[in-house]
Amino acid sequence: MSDSLTYAYYPGCSGAGTSMEYDMSTRAVCQKLGINLNDIPDWSCCGSTPAHTVDHTLSSALSARNLQLVEKMNLDTAITPCPSCLTNLKTAEHRMEKDEMREKVNKLLENPYNGGVATKSVLQILVEDLGLKALKESTEKPLKGLKVAAYYGCIMNRPPEVMNFDDPEHPMAMDNIMKAMGATVLPFPLKVECCGASFGIPRKDVVMRLSGKLLEAADDIGVDALVTACPLCQMNLDLRQSQVNSATNAKHNLPIFYYTQLMGIALGMSEKELGMDKLCVSPRNALNAIGKEEKK
Repeated sequence: MSDSLTYAYYPGCSGAGTSMEYDMSTRAVCQKLGINLNDIPDWSCCGSTPAHTVDHTLSSALSARNLQLVEKMNLDTAITPCPSCLTNLKTAEHRMEKDEMREKVNKLLENPYNGGVATKSVLQILVEDLGLKALKESTEKPLKGLKVAAYYGCIMNRPPEVMNFDDPEHPMAMDNIMKAMGATVLPFPLKVECCGASFGIPRKDVVMRLSGKLLEAADDIGVDALVTACPLCQMNLDLRQSQVNSATNAKHNLPIFYYTQLMGIALGMSEKELGMDKLCVSPRNALNAIGKEEKK
């Protein structure tokens, strides 16, 4: 296995719970593609969505602790599937470029973080380090006949000076992966619009309105499913889809896949090992569409 495809892996808290199928499919896909994931030993929560609203120093320390653990692993790159985790880890690194902030953060850590660990999304290394050509060549069951749109959410590529990946207004990484593996990818006009994120508890009305707008746009362009890379986005569009229907008097029945789940199908994996049974909106019609175009 190539050292260039060996990374420290940060699964994030949701990967062990609400987005278990994302973690399952990510690990399965990476293993099949020869990407070596080394779990960060004793990793801890990065602060998720609320920590930075309370204290920037503490928030940075929560993430820097994990980056320091990567240093001890003698690896220079940490990857995570979750955009929220990615944002926190990259923001901590960015903030600690300033001496004053680095000193404040390191005072809170048992072992100081010296800097220098690159943090990337799994999506980024699939596109940039492995490459679309390798993905196309690895495809065993092309996704022909399946029409999808890629929904990135509002933080995967923003702010650009911190995230430093893809286009902040018109990202194409997931689009290109799905195309490489045979799917028909339709342009999605709201690909970086917010779904309501973590407002699901304090402002359910906001989530219903914003997620409803996304589902309506997806139905309007006639896709079989949406693909996403964010646990919060997936939850709002999948788990809450019936709530959106009730709140907006709609009848959406749209599967919301993690892009790694459809990658796994294209790589010849079983639905069980990709966690398809954990999706709330049935993926059956979308999965049944695969191969129909070819048969015709």
